[in-house]
Amino acid sequence: MLEKRLAEVDKVTARLEGAALTTSRAMQEISKHWDAVYEAMRREEESDLGQVPSERDSPRPRKRKS
Repeated sequence: MLEKRLAEVDKVTARLEGAALTTSRAMQEISKHWDAVYEAMRREEESDLGQVPSERDSPRPRKRKS
């Protein structure tokens, strides 16, 4: 009886280990995706630095003409 229970526990353990590996791989894929997103955002910010901001993009209010 005890050996049968241990065999069941071993099967459950093997399934849990498989699920842990699958989860780990999925998290790696998600991490790669977000790394690519952040890299694209960084490149966009760098390209924006080389441009002169227009009045519309400026955070300062415009002076009114009298």
